[in-house]
Amino acid sequence: MKPKQVRVRLYGALNDFLPPERRGTEFLHTFAGTPSVKDLLESLGPPHPEVDVILVDDAAVDFSHRVEDGARVAAYPAFHSLDVTPMTRVGLPLPEEPRFALDVGLGRLAGFLRMLGFDTLWRNDFADDELSRLSRDEERVVLTRDLGLLKRAEVRHGYYPRNTDPAHQLVEVVRRYQLASRMKPFTRCLACNAPLEVAGKDEVLDRIPEGVAATHSRFQQCHECKRVYWPGTHHQRMQALVDKLRELEHEA
Repeated sequence: MKPKQVRVRLYGALNDFLPPERRGTEFLHTFAGTPSVKDLLESLGPPHPEVDVILVDDAAVDFSHRVEDGARVAAYPAFHSLDVTPMTRVGLPLPEEPRFALDVGLGRLAGFLRMLGFDTLWRNDFADDELSRLSRDEERVVLTRDLGLLKRAEVRHGYYPRNTDPAHQLVEVVRRYQLASRMKPFTRCLACNAPLEVAGKDEVLDRIPEGVAATHSRFQQCHECKRVYWPGTHHQRMQALVDKLRELEHEA
C-alpha cells in the first residue's frame, strides 16, 4: 500500500522546532492513520500553544481537523502585525491581565516577571500535572523548556523560551505576549508573588539596615512574607531594564 503523505510548511518561529533542512521550506511528511492536525504538527516538533492559524488546502481549520493523504498543511505562529481576524484561529486570546506559571528551571525569569508586576507562580518542585492544571483552570501561560509539557492537551497558553539566559528569555516573553503596555513594575513581591503595599518608615524600621533608614524615605512591604523594598542601586538597574522593555512597543 502506498504510504500517506502531506506537504507541510511552517512559518515564523515555528521553524525553531524543525531540523535545519526543513526550516523555511515546504517538505513532504509521511504518516499513518487519520491523525488530527494537532497531533500531526506536534509530531513534527511545534507544541500546540505556539500555533495560531492552521491552513489545510488553503482553508483555515481547528486542531481537531483530520489530515488526509495528499493534503497541504501550513501552520503559523502569532503574528502581531498580521491581521488574521477573519480566519479560524486555534490560538486562544490572552486574558486581559496575563498570569504565568513557570517550570522549575525558570526561577530567575519568574523573578523578572514579578518585577514587571505580573502574577507569576513558580516553585522548584512544580510537577507537570500541576502546571498543566494551572493553565487549564486559571488560564495561566505556562513557560517551560519541556516540550512534552507544552504538548499536553490541558495547556491552553504556553511558550518555549528559546534562549537560556533569563534576561533574554524575558525579552522573548514580553515580545511574544505584547506585555510592554501591561507592565506595572515594582508592585509585586519578587520572593512570594504577593502584591506590595506602601509602608511608612516607622512600620519597617525593625526590618531594614540602619544605613537604609538614614538615607531612604520611600518603602514598600509584602503583606505575606513581610519583605521590605526600597529604591536602592538594585532598583535603578531594574528600572533601566523596564525602560528597555518599554522601547519594544515602539519597535513592534
